[in-house]
Amino acid sequence: RYDAKCQPKNVLVDQYSFINLKLCKKNVFEDSDADRLPGERKRYQTKILKPVLFYLCFCSQVLLQGEIYEIEGNIFRLKINEAAPLRARYEVPDVLIKEPTTQKLSLSQKEGGVLVLTSVNEDYKLRVTANPFQVELQFKDETVLSMNSNGLLYFEHLQPPPSDRYSLWQEKFGSFLDIKAHGPSSVGMDISLHGFDHLYGIPQHTESLLLKNTSDGDAYRLYNLDIFGHKIHDKIGIYGSVPLLIAHKPDRTVGIFWLNSSETLVDINTKAVPEVRLQRAVPLTDVRWMSESGIIDVFLLMGPTAFDIFRQFAQLTGTQALPPLFSLGYHQCRWNYEDEQDVKAVDAGFDEHDIPYDVIWLDIEHTDGKRYFTWDKKKFQNPKRMQELLRKKKRKLVVIVDPHIKADPMYTLYSQGKEKGYFVKDRNGKDFEGICWPGSSYYLDFTNPEVRKWYADQFAFKTYKGSTNILFVWNDMNEPSVFKGAELTMQKDAVHYNNWEHRELHNLYGFYQQMATAEGLIKRSSGKERPFVLTRSFFAGSQKYGAVWTGDNTAEWGYLKISIPMLLTISMAGISFCGADVGGFIGDPEPELLVRWYQAGAYQPFFRGHSNMKSKRREPWLFGEKNTQIIREAIRERYVLLPYLYTLFYRAHTEAEPVMRPLWIEFPEQLETFGVEDEYMLGKPVWLGVQYSPYSMFLCLILEDAISLDSICCVSQACAVGELYLDDGHSFQYLHKKQFLYRKFTFHKNILSSSCTDESGQYRTTCVVERVIFLGLGQQPTSVTACSKGNEPTFILLHLVILILLHSYVYTWHI
Repeated sequence: RYDAKCQPKNVLVDQYSFINLKLCKKNVFEDSDADRLPGERKRYQTKILKPVLFYLCFCSQVLLQGEIYEIEGNIFRLKINEAAPLRARYEVPDVLIKEPTTQKLSLSQKEGGVLVLTSVNEDYKLRVTANPFQVELQFKDETVLSMNSNGLLYFEHLQPPPSDRYSLWQEKFGSFLDIKAHGPSSVGMDISLHGFDHLYGIPQHTESLLLKNTSDGDAYRLYNLDIFGHKIHDKIGIYGSVPLLIAHKPDRTVGIFWLNSSETLVDINTKAVPEVRLQRAVPLTDVRWMSESGIIDVFLLMGPTAFDIFRQFAQLTGTQALPPLFSLGYHQCRWNYEDEQDVKAVDAGFDEHDIPYDVIWLDIEHTDGKRYFTWDKKKFQNPKRMQELLRKKKRKLVVIVDPHIKADPMYTLYSQGKEKGYFVKDRNGKDFEGICWPGSSYYLDFTNPEVRKWYADQFAFKTYKGSTNILFVWNDMNEPSVFKGAELTMQKDAVHYNNWEHRELHNLYGFYQQMATAEGLIKRSSGKERPFVLTRSFFAGSQKYGAVWTGDNTAEWGYLKISIPMLLTISMAGISFCGADVGGFIGDPEPELLVRWYQAGAYQPFFRGHSNMKSKRREPWLFGEKNTQIIREAIRERYVLLPYLYTLFYRAHTEAEPVMRPLWIEFPEQLETFGVEDEYMLGKPVWLGVQYSPYSMFLCLILEDAISLDSICCVSQACAVGELYLDDGHSFQYLHKKQFLYRKFTFHKNILSSSCTDESGQYRTTCVVERVIFLGLGQQPTSVTACSKGNEPTFILLHLVILILLHSYVYTWHI
């Protein structure tokens, strides 16, 4: 894909040694659709504590400045930028939660064109070789990964425009012309993983859990696009992008975080290489990262365990926001519930059929002509009354708010946005106009902090007429989707805040809308209440603002099957609150498929039934009494699990542990688990298997060393350990005033005890332990004694019900 003719030049490295860098005279960025482009922007300043600086020289004598530094927590960072660019290049802002705390690398060797730097704990060494330029990261003298070992580092420097604006400065895609105002500016690097051949991550693709070799096919593409009914087993980018790749082998897990928000391609090639020391062949995987613009800014997460990787990534980008409890229940959605009477009838249908649910959703048809923050005056004449009816049943409403704004001078959002200059511009400086649901539309520039603040203010109750505090938000079409646009998205030469071209930050657009929406829901409650925001488009760090889903899937068995690896991949990328539309958004599922999808969805983090307006109605009771009963049981199982799920989300929020995780994470040394994608773990103790064909079985297995809220499963040694987290389920009091309860339960030597896991928690719950169920004790107890220490218990023990599984009988005692 790239011109490989390179001329090496010597370069000074931190005044210690000379580096020889191989770089191409001409690099051309190509993606799978023949798009390609430049860069720009005011430099994003970073505070660093004495990184190791070095300089690399282009064949044309253009200097690149590199920085290598260690970040506390087993993380290393490499940044490469032009030393003196014609204009600042784009550096991704707002994704890192803070500037990382760096640690000083010590110089341990300098001779013969080799510079060896040692980490603070002396376990890691960075071996920088001058000729050819290469960086090896070693753990106790064993190479874990190496950078530029294949000589594929490239960096297209910014240049003055040529007089004839030759082809590299402008490209055609169909009828669209993309003009690169500052010329081509692609960047790339190869990173080799030594001893690894199991790779995961880089969502979002409709692909298998294990990343595949791409040497004979298309690279994985990270480019957020609105793809209706996306194909299965396709490496094209869909709605979201997280440039985090995870590699695993039995004794180590590592991660690569490529912080770049432009279109990015990832090539993977695994091969066997001879290992002299081990006298056998070992795997070596080369990963080539290619981005259309920006700089090289790569974080190397050294684990060594998968849970360490998750914590390290969260240290950089933040943890999963703790969701309000209601959002972990079942959600009922359709494009579209027609009017207030339809909403009332569906809500009543759940009661009539004794099926629990928490949230009903309204799609775009609830608005006044696709004008967001409004209501159709005929169909939804009294939205507050409708919400009050839901509130009385402790239920919630979610409405859709897309980023495009209908071109209508009488529409307040449009007129204010136009007057304030809040829309994205085209390359000629006019407001960028595209086509979306309302017809002619303009797109808010969420990269502008002022626009985000103004947008957040639109959610205030006095501004958003008809809204109440049980109304929450769904951000859709925010890739952004532009009908009749190149690849159904915004032109890459559109211009954002601070004169940055859209090509620089395309994958951040939805991230910024969700950020602004979440902030708006928090502001409307004066900072007291947790928001719920679902987004279709996402990037690294989106977990801080809410939930995501897999987008426009189809009502076919294959989409149920592929949803599991898709959700596992998203979960490993830090976004625990994820789900897939139950039943498939497009088409009409056969009853058996719908039932199986409900059974699967009940054990996934985000649980929503959704369908297209062209699909037949599919409320859970419309498929016959037998299927209604099975679906009812699946949804009820979800509600039985809620305390456990809420505790898992607290662990995700505080410890960055994925709620839904592949088997290999819990069994890191078991090679046979590394590629399993039809089974997964829900937390540590719950192992689930899903079958994807008619008349098959759904399996949920609670592992033996587990304890849940009301059941204890005992191993032959009769011991179990578990946790329970509680708070008020909706506010930030758990954070600001330590209003939470976090307990540890232990069963050992026939004694069940409860102790405090976090002493700072002050919450006094009214929850009642209604019963405790023991499974597998093996013999009938002769007596049961309940007691408490000091002023405890925090729980009120009304009565104790013990169910003992003894042979094939269940014995019950009431105390």
